[in-house]
Amino acid sequence: MKKQKDFSINFTVKATAKESMKGISQVKQWWAKKYKGKAAKLNDKFSVYFGGPKDTFVDFKISEVIPEKKVVWLVTDCNLHWIDDKKEWKKNEIIWNLTEKNGKTKIDFVHKGMTPQSECYESCKPGWTHHIKDSLIKLIENGKGFPE
Repeated sequence: MKKQKDFSINFTVKATAKESMKGISQVKQWWAKKYKGKAAKLNDKFSVYFGGPKDTFVDFKISEVIPEKKVVWLVTDCNLHWIDDKKEWKKNEIIWNLTEKNGKTKIDFVHKGMTPQSECYESCKPGWTHHIKDSLIKLIENGKGFPE
């Protein structure tokens, strides 16, 4: 049986890797207005809160940073109200790999642990796609994202 792949998105922005890393770390500016903590350097911790019940959240810890190359967010806890397995993302990793070339940066995003077999895959895939393509890219390139 073929192993299902983790959810991923690849895209290129008209910005340096340094500018791109800064944009990714500004979670409140592109993903979730309801946010606390810091997401800029190794061991930083942050939380995002979603619509719906008040206790819907995802907690992260920055588990790896290679400046201007890679950042990894480890999910330390979560409560996803819209699926039966509320803790499905726990211990998942959000991996951002950056490659700068000629003033542009290719970003490879992977949600490690979120596969087509995951309960949240069908509802989370369009969410990630929207936040990255409709908000994060605009934040990095134009200075303004559209967090929810």
